[in-house]
Amino acid sequence: MKLVLAAALAAALAAPALAAPPKPDPALLDRTLEILKRGVAFPTVAGRGQTVAYAEYLKSVLVAGGYRPDEITIEPLNGTAFLIARYPGTDPKRPPIVISGHMDVVEARAEDWARDPFTPVVEGGYLYGRGADDNKADVSVVVATLAKLRKEGWKPGRDVVLALSGDEETTMVTTAELARRLKGAEMVLNADGGGGSLDEAGKAVAYGVQGAEKTYADFTITFTDPGGHSSRPTPSNAIYRLSAALEKLRAYRFPTMHNEITRAMLEAASRSTPGDLGAAMKRFAADPADKDAVERLSADANYNPVLRTTCVATMLSGGHAPNALPQKASATVNCRIFPGTSSESVRRTLAEVIGDASVTVTRVDDGSVDSPASPLRPDVMTAIRKAVHARFPGLPIVPSQASGATDSMHFRAVGIPSYGVSGLFMRPGEAFAHGLNEKVPIAALDGSLAHWDSILRDLAK
Repeated sequence: MKLVLAAALAAALAAPALAAPPKPDPALLDRTLEILKRGVAFPTVAGRGQTVAYAEYLKSVLVAGGYRPDEITIEPLNGTAFLIARYPGTDPKRPPIVISGHMDVVEARAEDWARDPFTPVVEGGYLYGRGADDNKADVSVVVATLAKLRKEGWKPGRDVVLALSGDEETTMVTTAELARRLKGAEMVLNADGGGGSLDEAGKAVAYGVQGAEKTYADFTITFTDPGGHSSRPTPSNAIYRLSAALEKLRAYRFPTMHNEITRAMLEAASRSTPGDLGAAMKRFAADPADKDAVERLSADANYNPVLRTTCVATMLSGGHAPNALPQKASATVNCRIFPGTSSESVRRTLAEVIGDASVTVTRVDDGSVDSPASPLRPDVMTAIRKAVHARFPGLPIVPSQASGATDSMHFRAVGIPSYGVSGLFMRPGEAFAHGLNEKVPIAALDGSLAHWDSILRDLAK
């Protein structure tokens, strides 16, 4: 999950006149591209059993860079695996910095793609393949950077721990285990969040620091009934009761909420957003109780989710025969819950809004947990600003809150502040993560290498 609201930010923030980004060692770029190509060729989809093989390959790259084999752990779990690689610092008593990423990818069917999804193809300045963007480009850049730093003899002041999960796209069991084992870390730098936005002409628009994300939660709304013959309708029809319940949920709007991240994001976007929308952003950032600003932002599909928890019906099931009254009718309601709000309180709210004592509202085991927002630490923001401005002087640094889930959720849940700090800059809709013909621009890799080198040297010193 990369930069949240990238399209909205791209439209909202003017692109300044910028210097060309610095170019790292061409040989390092070649090695990184090779790591990415080799990585895409591992179909690390749930159920295919390829995550351990991919992890072993990444381990070989790190060992070639100077890691000791015993500093790298690969552990199978839940049908997949996770990897932990520890780069020793000069003071082992200081809490480590964790770099987070994920090795797994979503499914891709070869017959649907223009190219085989697990055969990396370089074409037109892009590398095509499932996972090219989400998340193997970032993983490849991080691994290449760590191997380079180790080979150069860099000594961090604290341990730097690479923690790669194996089921971020599904149940996040490995993520939860990584968070448990690494509890007490100073912070997490997540390669699968944040990142830079380019406009359609390729000019940098903004860099987003992902400091919070909404809790993902699925709920099942269920009504049951004795049923009977369809020739004798009854007023307790389960489908009708479900329909009435969903209409109440459609009409309900969760209360307005805010944190320092959403206010900073809206204030930054307001600077270049014309008209009443930009004015509403600015007023809300200054005063979240401004009713007119709330109403204007709530009417915009891009910004309504920034202000509150949202819930929407996504699946329906009901009845068992065309000539019988339904004995059961249910709907899946997907919620994206504002940080700091418990999923249990949202479940209770759904039941209260429906207002029917016969309804059952249950939380689906979706692998998600409640997590708070991370504070915008000055040291983190300073390091990111330095890394980004070395490539793009004066570029706006915009805190962001994701509506989707990343591994950061589990780290934040155990008290570790986590920040999405991907070094990739891309145009809106360019990568097609999770979609057909996923790709990553090769030109984005060199700047990302410089980005990670800079923030690691600053934050782990």
